[in-house]
Amino acid sequence: MLESFDPLSAVSLAVVVAAFAGLIVLRRRGWGFTSLVLIALVIGIGVGLAFGGHLSYVAFLGDLYVQIITAVVAPLIFISILSSVTSLGSTSKLRTIGLSSTLWLLATNAIAIVLTLAVVLTIGLGEGAELDVAGARGADSLTGLIRPLDEVLLGLFPANLAGDFVGNNIVPIILFALLLAVAYIVAARREDRQLTAFKDLVDGTKKVVMTAVGFIVELTPYAVLALVASTTAVAVTRIETVLSLLSVLIVALAITFFDAYVVNGLLLRIVADVNPLRWFRLLTPAQYTAFTTQSSVGTLPITIPTLVRKVGVPEDIAAFTAPVGTTIGMPGCAGIWPIIVAVFSINALGIEYSVVDYLVLAGLCLLVSLGTAGVPGTAIITATAVLTAVGLPVEILVILVPISAVAGTASTMANVTAAATAATIVARRRGQLDDAVFRGTAAPGAPSELAVATPAASVVDGAPPRAPATRAEARTAAATPPAGITIPDDIPVGQCELPADRSRSVRTP
Repeated sequence: MLESFDPLSAVSLAVVVAAFAGLIVLRRRGWGFTSLVLIALVIGIGVGLAFGGHLSYVAFLGDLYVQIITAVVAPLIFISILSSVTSLGSTSKLRTIGLSSTLWLLATNAIAIVLTLAVVLTIGLGEGAELDVAGARGADSLTGLIRPLDEVLLGLFPANLAGDFVGNNIVPIILFALLLAVAYIVAARREDRQLTAFKDLVDGTKKVVMTAVGFIVELTPYAVLALVASTTAVAVTRIETVLSLLSVLIVALAITFFDAYVVNGLLLRIVADVNPLRWFRLLTPAQYTAFTTQSSVGTLPITIPTLVRKVGVPEDIAAFTAPVGTTIGMPGCAGIWPIIVAVFSINALGIEYSVVDYLVLAGLCLLVSLGTAGVPGTAIITATAVLTAVGLPVEILVILVPISAVAGTASTMANVTAAATAATIVARRRGQLDDAVFRGTAAPGAPSELAVATPAASVVDGAPPRAPATRAEARTAAATPPAGITIPDDIPVGQCELPADRSRSVRTP
């Protein structure tokens, strides 16, 4: 909230506005989106260190961006899934995509849990630590965040669509969109002009929503600058507490980055058969946004188009797996951090834990990842649920809150990375990953190798494609884009240059 006038806050705002002007100049000179975000990141750290607690006006700009980008999440997910699934043509494809996505999302979290357990038990994290658990306050409010299992399960299903849209309740929105899409597929078995009009309306609405998303994505570098400045200032004010728990923070960040880049890199190389280095370079804007906003949900407007237009994931898979990945899996917030907190508590308090107890702990972390909200503060909620379930003192979390805020940046980045990895793997295993788009040899929206060699209509439930019987069929196949890839050409995600005449001249330094 903007309170009484603060001269230093006004100066910091003026500096940030001047930095915005510099970014605009670089943009007009053809600098790439990723380069601008990196520059904004560095400037934001400098502003945060220089002005400390005098960033109330700057923080307002960051909060404004988060609020705007969060506002388009529900419409984006709803219309993307509705459009993509109605283009599938059969419910069997939907079942395959849904099951595969869920399994791979849970698999990424399971790997993160096992990795974290192995590391923290090996180094004995928390042994010898002196904790004043009795002096910690606020544990009751944390415990109040925990909901009974039946409420969690009920919350996964739509009850009030308007309320779900307002609250960005991802799973209920997905399920309602799937309900309408499946109903359309069943009803469309017979030709009906009204159903054709419905499909045209859905596809047209998606184009409008995606255009609006493109406008918002264009603001990302400026938002990163403001958000990083505010985060850096907060970290500086808590530096003494952070230093006292530096070992826990270092372990958390090391495991999180290892999981995000090395583990996902291996999965991409071995299972998806793609170049991890190029893949991470393409996903960098989404990772930066997740890192600064600490919201997996808020990053979806960047994650989904990037997967489709840069990585080559069909939109039906990207629009399903990425949103589901904000509530299921989440290795950073629902896997790594809860395990670190739990083992730190066990060792610091000298509690005897058997192999079976640790297995139960791992299973609970996997269970908690179902239905977790992909918003800032998720790590605290999931860790509270895990500690409560295994009978460990929640007061430990109050002590770790200062570093939890810092670790949450990397945790959110790991969540988004894992969801994008799962989407890429599912696309590859279904034989629908467009390598031409991934390599950058196919223009967005143009027929690519996948469209020519394996038209969407010939790939049913993983079956091998049928070769065109006639030249006419071949010409038709070559002109047909992959199923679900209908994002308009005028939203070049990754470069985010909206005017068509300028997008041709964009270069990447």
